[in-house]
Amino acid sequence: MGGKSGDGAGGRAPATRSAILDRLKRDGEQSSSALGAALGVTPMAARLHLYELEAEGLVEARARASGRGRPTKLWRLTEDAARVFPDAHQGLAVEMIQSVEALFGQDGLARVIDKHGDIQRAAYGGTVGAAGPLRERVRRLARLRSDEGYMAEARRDGGDWLLIENHCPICSAARACTRLCANELQVFQDVLGDDVRVEREAHILAGARRCVYRIRPRTPAPS
Repeated sequence: MGGKSGDGAGGRAPATRSAILDRLKRDGEQSSSALGAALGVTPMAARLHLYELEAEGLVEARARASGRGRPTKLWRLTEDAARVFPDAHQGLAVEMIQSVEALFGQDGLARVIDKHGDIQRAAYGGTVGAAGPLRERVRRLARLRSDEGYMAEARRDGGDWLLIENHCPICSAARACTRLCANELQVFQDVLGDDVRVEREAHILAGARRCVYRIRPRTPAPS
């Protein structure tokens, strides 16, 4: 087979399945046509993969009315799909958090989390830097976070920048200790520099699909 119709042959099918899951994770719900166009396969090939993923409980569809024609079917990830993305040993992390709190109390746990924040500052600071073009600082931070499993990306939004994290590999640990998220916000502020203000606009723990941080220059300046 040639062209797009050969998607199901050989080792391409698993790659396309993974690409579909990745695309839905990063961009949210989409039609099979949009997925096919983005991945270079036919809508039918995309639908076949989606039906398989649906049978495995990884995706689900909803119908959206589209004028007088047939409703458009939009596909999205299910909660069970979290198992196919990195979890950074969350079971162990939650157990450690609970053990530290049991042994040393909430104050002891807070000190441990604060120390983790100090380690992050040191690790990020050497690469990101608090000077230079803002776009480069945000992009470097996004690359570091992606390396840690956050599926992060940097996007320009008018005069601001957005740090978008499409996955949280420590979600269970963060639910067990919300101080982790609060500290990360401060870490981002510290490593990006005093000339910007960092605000969290969307939060996975609050029910959002992804975490979004707005990075706003404190004074208008080229970035």
